[in-house]
Amino acid sequence: MSTDLPHGTVGDVLDAAEPQVCDDMSVEVALAVMTAARTSRLAVCDQDGQSTGLVTRAELAAVRDSSSYTDRLRLRDILGDHGVLTSAVSPLGDLVLSR
Repeated sequence: MSTDLPHGTVGDVLDAAEPQVCDDMSVEVALAVMTAARTSRLAVCDQDGQSTGLVTRAELAAVRDSSSYTDRLRLRDILGDHGVLTSAVSPLGDLVLSR
């Protein structure tokens, strides 16, 4: 088994591996997209198509279930709120892989 990482950025890998949605999508719609795509995470991009992060079903469900949730909340509103997102422009060599 090879341990060589592909060249590029995390955003490049996310684009290829995960369904990608725009950051102006609502939390509810993003959860529906995840259900339809049978995935537990989505790559998020800005209006210019640049990757801005990754959201998971668990993160979106926690936001939806919070007391401050409104249906006007967009993915871009929550991306900066938690520190678990990997920067879309981080070099792949900076990632720590675990099994």
